[in-house]
Amino acid sequence: MENVHLAMEEDDLYSGYNDYNPTFDSEELENDVGFQQAVRTSHGRRPPMTAKFPGTAIGARPLATSFGARIPMVSSMGRPVTGAVQDGAARPMTAVRAAGYTSSLTRGSTFDPLGQSRGPAPALEAKNEDTPEEKIKILEKKVNDLIEESCMAQSRGALQLALEKAKEAGKKERALVRQREQSGNADHINLDLTYSVLLNLANQYVNNEMYPEALNTYQVIVKNKMFSNAGRLKVNMANIYVKQKNYPKAIKFYRMALDQISNAHKEMRIKIMQNIGVVFVRMGQYSDAITSFEHIMSESPNIKTGFNLILCYYAIGDRERMKKAFQKLISVPLGIDDEDKYIPSNDDTNSNMVIEAIKNDKLHQMERDLKVLTEKYIMTAAKLIAPAIETSFATGFDWCVDMVKSSQYVELANDLEINKAITYLRQKDFNQAVETLKTFEKKDSRVKSAAATNLSFLYYLEKDFDQADRYADLAMNADRYNPAALNNKGNTVFAKQDYEKAAEFYKEALRNDSSCTEALYNLGLTYKRLNRLEEALDCFLKLHAILRNSAQVMYQLAHLYELLEDPQQAIEWLMQVVSVTPTDPQTLAKLGELYDSEGDKSQAFQHYYESFRYFPSNIDVIEWLGAYYIETQFCEKAIQYFERATLIQPTQVKWQLMVASCYRRSGNYQKALETYKDIHRKFPENVECLRFLVRLCTDMGLKEVQEYTTKLKKVEKMKEIREQRVKSGRDGSARSRREGREGSAGSADSSHSSSSTKGERLSAKMRSLPGSNEPYEASSPKEIDASYVDPLGPQMERPKTGAKKRGEDDDFADEELGDDLLPE
Repeated sequence: MENVHLAMEEDDLYSGYNDYNPTFDSEELENDVGFQQAVRTSHGRRPPMTAKFPGTAIGARPLATSFGARIPMVSSMGRPVTGAVQDGAARPMTAVRAAGYTSSLTRGSTFDPLGQSRGPAPALEAKNEDTPEEKIKILEKKVNDLIEESCMAQSRGALQLALEKAKEAGKKERALVRQREQSGNADHINLDLTYSVLLNLANQYVNNEMYPEALNTYQVIVKNKMFSNAGRLKVNMANIYVKQKNYPKAIKFYRMALDQISNAHKEMRIKIMQNIGVVFVRMGQYSDAITSFEHIMSESPNIKTGFNLILCYYAIGDRERMKKAFQKLISVPLGIDDEDKYIPSNDDTNSNMVIEAIKNDKLHQMERDLKVLTEKYIMTAAKLIAPAIETSFATGFDWCVDMVKSSQYVELANDLEINKAITYLRQKDFNQAVETLKTFEKKDSRVKSAAATNLSFLYYLEKDFDQADRYADLAMNADRYNPAALNNKGNTVFAKQDYEKAAEFYKEALRNDSSCTEALYNLGLTYKRLNRLEEALDCFLKLHAILRNSAQVMYQLAHLYELLEDPQQAIEWLMQVVSVTPTDPQTLAKLGELYDSEGDKSQAFQHYYESFRYFPSNIDVIEWLGAYYIETQFCEKAIQYFERATLIQPTQVKWQLMVASCYRRSGNYQKALETYKDIHRKFPENVECLRFLVRLCTDMGLKEVQEYTTKLKKVEKMKEIREQRVKSGRDGSARSRREGREGSAGSADSSHSSSSTKGERLSAKMRSLPGSNEPYEASSPKEIDASYVDPLGPQMERPKTGAKKRGEDDDFADEELGDDLLPE
């Protein structure tokens, strides 16, 4: 109470000298509740309430005056807030100042925390690009842009453009180094940029197969001690030497790279050692390769190295080590998740959504590819070593199957068994193949379907259509969605000429697998047999979109267009066949026939001649060429073709008569006479030969004319007697049939008419034989043109079989595609 002044007391002259503003009283702040709350929370940082003049707080808070002694504060309401106005003047601000408030703020000033009243900001100063630092920065950016453009061009396949960009980047980088040296900043050279430029340039040289330039560029990087880890690039140099087939130098650089890579980089060292082993294999040094591969399999086993190790043991013929290497191969861990992980559960919706998202992602695809590659290596290794590790291949296969059954690849055992049957097929041991496949009849549905499909295929090739049909049904019952089984079933129905039903099976096979080309091909053949040519054409056009270079498909399209009476389209497709198989004689002969029918003799001759050159035994082609030369008055050239026909068909007199006729037409009568005499010795009863002999002897005034005239009369008389006997025998048989038949007079007349028609046809045939007068002299090329014959006759439209494809070789190689359309 000594500091409290009562109003009634008289004013003391010396009072107030010890008083001061309670704002500066720091002794009682510890007991000030409001202050402590402001310190602990954000209460003190809140913006001030609206006041009469800026910088003040609520006016209800009493201010201390100079009248009276010091007043202890009970709360913060008893002291003024920072920035309170006293005596009409602003008190100086404290060290901590709120944004937008200044100590010079006076009454009436506007609130402008962003300083918008000062107007727009001044314009930025223009960048001076003439300074050396700016020039260096611009050059660096250009170099980086060129490197990026080079890499992008390489990714698009524009290798030449990528190399040009890389060279340009090298020029810019050298200009940058000179710029730094001129500006005195040689110590600040960007080594990373130099390294990037040189490495990209070397890579682009390699991509463009400019190996010497690439080696020089890599050498520049490797020799520069300022580049860290540049020794790894010796691997790239070794790869170039491998491409150049300089294997000793490649091994040298691989080993140098191996010495410069620490043991901490285990994976890289393993890859380099694998490269060393592969190079040793190419050099034929299998023992050195085995050393590298064995070290890898002991340190970090992988599928490729295990397979390469088996190949090396097979090359040196070490049976026991082949077995051990195969066991190591099938025990290599893949490090991939089980497929059950991707099967969704019915309970958790969120986990099902996650599984659905990752089921077909790139990681799962990579896992599937790795598993497929592993199975391929194991199957190939088993097929390779099976005949070598035991006395017989069957025993070796059985050992491999037993090993696989005890490993993580147990599902491959059945595939190995099927490959065993296929090996029997390759050895022409069909009975053992059939017996092996029959053992699968009691296995699970997938394997049973595969085996039954192959059995159906085998029986179909043997033309045992009943057994083929039985096993096709068995394969379909085991797996109704097996397109190969449905295709084989359609083939058996096709063989029974039930084309409508066969088409249904082919369609079902295509519904199950739209890429089943065998079913699509067979469906086109079926429509062709049903004379539904437009639908057949549609099938083969679809097939051509899948198999762009299939000569069989293009030949079928040409044949269909010919049947549709569009020879120009047929010629176009046959020309495509020739582009794929330029040495096929049947296609060339067909082209010649079509051009001949169109009246283009020169093109027809060209293709017929090419056909004769590749296959000089086609009688139809020989006949056309001979007739063509006769028509063009080059009888001497026609002689060689008819002489070849004589060699092919020595019992056919007409070819020898054509040779003699060519000699006679060309004016060589002596040679013609000798040829006719030779023909008469071989065929003494040939009337045409005797007639030409009589004519030639008469024209040449030879004494033999009377002899040949007598023989001619005798032969003609014998021919007439023979014809009368044939006619009387035919009339007698017809008369006996009329007498023995009970019927009306109308039916007898009908029978007589039929008999007369047959007689007329026979007479026409006899007249068309070489017995007519000078038949070959007056023959035109059209009369002796070869009629169109399919390349393999009736087999051309034989449907393709659908052997079940299991792995690389168990689809019976290309044999499952049925007979080829074009003969070899």
